[in-house]
Amino acid sequence: MSRRIEVRPALTGPQMDFAFAEDPFPAFVGGYGAGKSQALVIRLLLLKLRHARLDVGYFAPSFDLIRLIAWPRFAATLSEWGIEHRLNRSERTLSLATGGRILFRSMDVPDSIVGFEIADAGIDELDTLKESHARDAWNRIVARCRQTKPDGAPNSAAVATTPEGFRFVYRLWRAEQRPGYRLITAPTRSNPFLPKGYIDNLRATYPPQLLDAYLEGRFVNLTSGAVYPDFSRSLNHADAEIRPGEPVHAGIDFNVGNCTAIIAVVRDGLPVIAGEWTGVRDTPALARLLKENYLDRGHAVTVYPDASGAGHRSVNASASDIQILKDHRLGIVAGPVNPPVKDRIAAVNALILDGDGKRRLAIDSGRCPTLVECLEQQIYTTGGEPDKSAGRDHAPDALGYLIHARWPLVRPGRSSVTSLRI
Repeated sequence: MSRRIEVRPALTGPQMDFAFAEDPFPAFVGGYGAGKSQALVIRLLLLKLRHARLDVGYFAPSFDLIRLIAWPRFAATLSEWGIEHRLNRSERTLSLATGGRILFRSMDVPDSIVGFEIADAGIDELDTLKESHARDAWNRIVARCRQTKPDGAPNSAAVATTPEGFRFVYRLWRAEQRPGYRLITAPTRSNPFLPKGYIDNLRATYPPQLLDAYLEGRFVNLTSGAVYPDFSRSLNHADAEIRPGEPVHAGIDFNVGNCTAIIAVVRDGLPVIAGEWTGVRDTPALARLLKENYLDRGHAVTVYPDASGAGHRSVNASASDIQILKDHRLGIVAGPVNPPVKDRIAAVNALILDGDGKRRLAIDSGRCPTLVECLEQQIYTTGGEPDKSAGRDHAPDALGYLIHARWPLVRPGRSSVTSLRI
């Protein structure tokens, strides 16, 4: 006759949300000391006890982490709960007296994640892997979760990790926001059981940008060469619905097959970014979008295009990109040449966070997801130029043409660049 086991784990609020999440793919993303690994252990054990005869799997970046961290944690928790268990080190399994096993596998060689079936998975520190490596491991682990549960509950794969910039976990749980993928975040301070002085020691050790990740559990650009290092999707955010008849301004970046327009209104003399058009096929298609969505609906429209569009011919040999915009009755402000890249970036950064600590650039992050992601992630190359290889340059460039034309950064001893209305 099986005995009833009652467990009352001591959990923080975020740990509780994660351990008992019914979503098939929950992710616990937290700062150092937020209790991610312990929450993962408890979640797996609770799932294991709910379906005692089924197996669950625990996955870590290396076997050393399994040996040094996972095995002791599982053993201590099971002993605390009064559940007998036996570790088979050679087979890397932990058998419970209540039935079934916990399988331990390393993700350092994804090809080895084969030859077994489990009901549920727990993955520790997935984001420490390279993005392609993490995606491969994730796909293989999810494919292993196929033991049928007697109550018909779905199989699950849960992740507990420190945020390591904009890698795999960011893309799957934050950027793509797929159904069934739940993101639970936790700052270090959410854990009341940390040693005294732990948080102060972190503050004294890491620079502010890394503290956002390792203390607050946020996805941030961990590269020191961020083009827009002070941008914050929360601090620079403002809800921005364009009002009837309100004049509209659009910065435009021309690219064959990927034209971009960043849409703004001016309120209290400052820009409020209220929309974006990205991945547009060509200039005529972009011009039609601007005309039909704004000009034809009673908004005066002024565009601030890439000056190279005066000679760029994206569609036919008789019309430049700027001429196409003019043919759609859009007001155009453009200089004879583009401003220096460093001046354009400096103008944007000066509005993101000025010398007095004020944020004068507001962006509706819900309406401008591509722009926000690019401002967070674009970095400098080793040659000191903004990186264009990752495709995160088009939206910031379009924003920069607008900002530099309307709010140029005037350096001491230099006159500002005067744009020309065409």
